[in-house]
Amino acid sequence: MTRPPVRTGVPGAAGTAGAVHFSLLGPLTARRDGRELPLGPRKQRLVLATLLARPNTPVPVDVLTDAVWPDDPPRTARKNLQVYISAARALLGPGGDGGTDRLVHGCGGYLLRIAEGELDTLRFGSLARAGRAAAERGDLPGAARLLREALDLWEGPPLHDLRDSSGVADEADRLEARCLTVYEDWAEAETELGRAAVAVDGLRDLVERHPLRERLRAAWMNSLHQCGRQAESLAVYDDYRQLMARELGLEPSPAMAALYRSMLGRGREVRRPAAPRETPSRVTLPAGTGAFTGRREELRGLLDVLGGGEERVVVVSGPGGAGKSALAVRAAQLLADPFPDGRVHVRVRGEDGTARGRAEILAELGRWCGVAEARAEVPSGASAEVPASAGALAVLAEAWQEWQARHRALVVLDDVPDEASVRGLLPRSGKCAVLVTARGQLPGLAPVHRIALPPLADGEALELLGKLIGAGRLRTDPAAALRIVRACGGLPLAVEVSGMRLAVLRHLPLAEYADRLDDPSAALDELVAGDVSVRHRIASGWRDLADGDRWVLGRLAGLADDGCFTLDRATVALGCGERAAIRAVEALIDAGAVTSPAGEVTAHAALYEVPRLLCLFAREQGAAGQQGAAGDRTGAPAAALTPG
Repeated sequence: MTRPPVRTGVPGAAGTAGAVHFSLLGPLTARRDGRELPLGPRKQRLVLATLLARPNTPVPVDVLTDAVWPDDPPRTARKNLQVYISAARALLGPGGDGGTDRLVHGCGGYLLRIAEGELDTLRFGSLARAGRAAAERGDLPGAARLLREALDLWEGPPLHDLRDSSGVADEADRLEARCLTVYEDWAEAETELGRAAVAVDGLRDLVERHPLRERLRAAWMNSLHQCGRQAESLAVYDDYRQLMARELGLEPSPAMAALYRSMLGRGREVRRPAAPRETPSRVTLPAGTGAFTGRREELRGLLDVLGGGEERVVVVSGPGGAGKSALAVRAAQLLADPFPDGRVHVRVRGEDGTARGRAEILAELGRWCGVAEARAEVPSGASAEVPASAGALAVLAEAWQEWQARHRALVVLDDVPDEASVRGLLPRSGKCAVLVTARGQLPGLAPVHRIALPPLADGEALELLGKLIGAGRLRTDPAAALRIVRACGGLPLAVEVSGMRLAVLRHLPLAEYADRLDDPSAALDELVAGDVSVRHRIASGWRDLADGDRWVLGRLAGLADDGCFTLDRATVALGCGERAAIRAVEALIDAGAVTSPAGEVTAHAALYEVPRLLCLFAREQGAAGQQGAAGDRTGAPAAALTPG
């Protein structure tokens, strides 16, 4: 799980180079400068975990002894503890002033001084308190964001590697209870904001693990009901009532019973968008895909940024088939309340993949928002739906800007080929927002908030595949299923096509299909389901590249079987100088054809990658044009490949 940035107001703590950062929210770990540190033998880790579980508080020697030797401590227990404490001091280093001992012994026991930014549980508590304070002030978007940031610190059950010690297990149970409470706070805030869909799946999983926790189950009922799934919501209560009777001989609480009654019949309506202020709300969004899976962090990011009004323009980038459109539509469907004046989806390319004209797009937006279109006389053969003159186009563009300045609407500009296609459509002022999807990163647009879609993680890809072929079939051969999604390079379209194909070919063993995808010469031929072709989608992105960029990509795709390469290898493959190679590689990064490390790293140290399926396609193109390309580099960009 990605950690949020560490912030602390304690001098000499999180921001100090070489500081150690500890984590209890998952396995016990310690990291310095991003590297995990060895924490020694198990008994030493138990001592450290017990001290960290009670930061800045004296921990009696008896508590430490019970944590390490719960049944029969040896006669040398205190001496052994001193050895473990000494090792912990060496690991911690001096305090913020460079000289103060971080781990001291007093009459109450051992006290570990540690700052908020050095320990994830302290950061978690700080974020949770800030989130609850925001909720009390009525700032629900801020509360949801802070509570979600707290939850994102969790990497699994706390201290799960040391729970065989009863003392550590008690501390871990206490931490887990705090997490559940914060999750309930967050889910309730999201439901109040009309965004229950982002919490439904997580609530279901937690209810399965904690079936008797009533507040958790009530939050799940509310979220299902708001999503329009009333029958499922009522079934959750029925299951709970039967469980309480069977396990405890009790009935649900009066509050839970009242919630159930309010959901029967018309007692509780699904939350609706607020009424528009000036014009009827207009919604022209395509139906979302039923197989939409994963992208939880990216979806939360979109909802927080757009719903909180922090940004007017957001760019979601990624290669063809990365799921940009599905994510954008899903977010727009969940953002009814912040945009009461409407949500519209406009494709910026035509069916053939070519860019639509600015006049055509403005005409569509004008019809959608009811802007009166100023047209000159339409010449013979021209479309009456498109402004016929430059003057009419300018009038409509200005009218569109004025409409955006007065309203709160969300516009999804989907599959944008370049900056020029949308620059005049973005809002100059007001509360309207535009969500742009594009294969390239559109670096010429500023200021914008950017979200680059990475490949699906293995778990998300398997979840998507399971939705299409059935969880039962997935469990018949999980190793082969993992090979399939990895052979797809984590590309959602490729995983979806694999699932659609396997759903029809019920007789085909997963292992045999995985073998087909592992074969570089056959993989793209296998990724076809009816009229949906991964090769066709990749070819569309290939045509978007300039001739020289295609030549460079073909050379880079041939460097390694896994598509990975360094700058030195790129320089040799392209036959140019270092600076020219850097410019050529970075042009492909801008175009979304090459991925680079997420963190800051020098160009020399970076490991770049051409995604697997694009790599296979580029090699195909190189093989097909090898004869014509021999000895001819006229397609290579002269400026990019000038020896440096």
